[in-house]
Parts: sequence; C-alpha cells; structure tokens
Amino acid sequence: MNDTVQAMSTSSSEPNCQLVLAAPSFDQTIEFLALHGFRIDQIFPADDPATAILSAHGMTLRLERTATATSGARIRIEGDHETRTVDGPDGLTLAFQQIHDHVAVPDLDPGFVFTPAAGHTQVGRAGMVYRDLIPNRLGGRFIASHITITDGGPVPDYVHHHHIRFQMIFCHRGWVDVVYEDQGPPFRLEAGDCVLQPPHIRHRVLESSANCEVVEIGCPAEHETIADHTLELPTPTVDPNRDFGGQKFVRHHEAKASWQPMTADWAGWVTRDTGVGQATSGVAGCRVIRPAGAATQATFTPHEDEFRFHYVRRGTATLLAPGQFDGPVEVDDSFVIPAGQPWRLHQVTEDFELLEVTLPAQ
Repeated sequence: MNDTVQAMSTSSSEPNCQLVLAAPSFDQTIEFLALHGFRIDQIFPADDPATAILSAHGMTLRLERTATATSGARIRIEGDHETRTVDGPDGLTLAFQQIHDHVAVPDLDPGFVFTPAAGHTQVGRAGMVYRDLIPNRLGGRFIASHITITDGGPVPDYVHHHHIRFQMIFCHRGWVDVVYEDQGPPFRLEAGDCVLQPPHIRHRVLESSANCEVVEIGCPAEHETIADHTLELPTPTVDPNRDFGGQKFVRHHEAKASWQPMTADWAGWVTRDTGVGQATSGVAGCRVIRPAGAATQATFTPHEDEFRFHYVRRGTATLLAPGQFDGPVEVDDSFVIPAGQPWRLHQVTEDFELLEVTLPAQ
C-alpha cells in the first residue's frame, strides 16, 4: 500500500504554495479544519500519519505533527458567510469575515485643518514619498496626500484597484504616465491635469518625470488596494462611458479647459471645472480657482458640505478662519474648512491659484 493518500495528483509541474503549521494535536486539528470546510488532499505515512495537506477557501495548509509548536496562527477567510472567529487546537484561529460590496465609511469627525508645506514625509507604496495633508483623517473618513515620485523613469507599480467611495489624482508638478482599464492606451498627466479614479477601475502608474508631484484625495482614509495579476493594461476594449460603481472615469486636461466667471462668494474670480461632479453624479466635485484681474479678497458664508479641501498651487494669500487660523497661506499649504465655519481670503496675489475638492453632505 502507498504511504501517501492523495485526493489530487502531485505529478503536475505547477508550483504548490503551502502554509506550514505545527500541529502536535494532529488528529484534533484535522477534525477541526474538516468541520470548517477543509478537505484532506494528502496524508502520510499511512501507518503513522505525521503530515497532512488540506485545502479550502483558496488556501492550502500543511500540518506537521512533529514540528515544534509555536504561538499558533490566525487564518482570515473572506467570503459570503457570517463574520465570526473560531478557536481550534494548537493555537489555530479561523477568522471568517463577511465581505460586502458597499464601502464602510467611518463617521465624520469635523474640524478645521491647516497643513503647512514643510510637513512630515514617509516612503509608501512603490517607493513614492507621501506627505499627509489631513493628519487626523477627520475621524478616518478622508485622506489627502501630497505624493512625490523622486526618481524619474519607470515606476515599480503593478495593475491594481481600490475599494473606495471616492478617489482622485491631481498632477501638481512634472508629469506621470498612467493607464486605465477600458480607457485606451497609456497617457500623460501633466501639471494641472487630473483624473477621477472610480471604484475598482484597474490602473497602473508607468513612468514619471523626476520629482513628479501629485495630490491624491480619497474616502475613506483607510481603504484596500487590491492587485490584479491577471488583467493586462491597456485592455482591448475602450469604453469611456463605462460605469464603475455608479461613477465614470474622468481625464481633465488643463490645456483644453476653459475658465468661467464665478458668482456669489467668489465674485470677481474665475474657475475651471474638472467634470468630477457630473461623473460621480454629485458625490464629489473638483475645481481650480483663481482671481480675475483685480480681485484681491473673498469672504465666504459658512457652507454645509461634508468635506471642503483646498490646496494652494500658486501665489500667496492671507486666510482668516475666526477662532481657528489667521495667517498667510502659500504654495503647497493646504486647509480643510468644516461646515459652519466662516472664512475669508484677503491680500491675494494675482497669481494665486487654489485646488478645491468638495463632497456635499449626504
């Protein structure tokens, strides 16, 4: 009789990746795993089993009876099932997590935020340098980052997508080549351009100029980035009107944009709208604002939006937010104005330019 009982062939040359677990309580651990959907694929030797290979939920486990016990392992199993945690022998824990299509967004903790240009930076995904523009994340609801790609040339990125409510990228300096699912061949984002990245659109950063800088705004602050190792970009199909979770992709070119006069609080100023409001059906909005000619100030009535974020692209001004801030704002400074907060810009230079991103109250 063979020493190995097999439920599948091992003659394949395909790699077989296994998570090895010490299992002194060998039989009890096998019984525990079997109760939760794992099946035995291999077990040996037949006369005194000491190794068992089991699989389920897209995972392969290798139990070794004679291995030295450690502190145990926690295995997270995502799927369409009740969220629960089950403890088994040998310190093994199965954490079943129900996956929902909707994005869990933390409650808003509103407040005024001013972040100066000379803030803390850290290296993040794909070697990019991140500066956090909303350190308190407004309770975890929003994130804004000033991202620098220091070295020019190819970027060590991969095809990925995000589990998000809202996300956009604004190119602040330099250029970056990107490619998006169903949006045609790769293209170049240059300073002043932006894209709306709707939920779960696959994309990849390809190449950039040295010290390329972008501003990225997203909701919620902590969201999943999911690699897609099977999809090749660009895709053969081109569908600019494709719906991704109720939103459409937007590519906004500064060079092709028209500036329109503004009214109300912004009278005497001009703006270029990026199309984000229409593409998200009002979930969010994005525009760039600058004074028209002699405009040197603007006084604003309190708003009722959930989120109103500003990033200074050019020039200087003095920001007055009574009870919160009274001082100059300059290039690469950013600030968040909460609902109900009156504010004012004065001593505005002619070259002043402001990126504004808003999410209306739900």
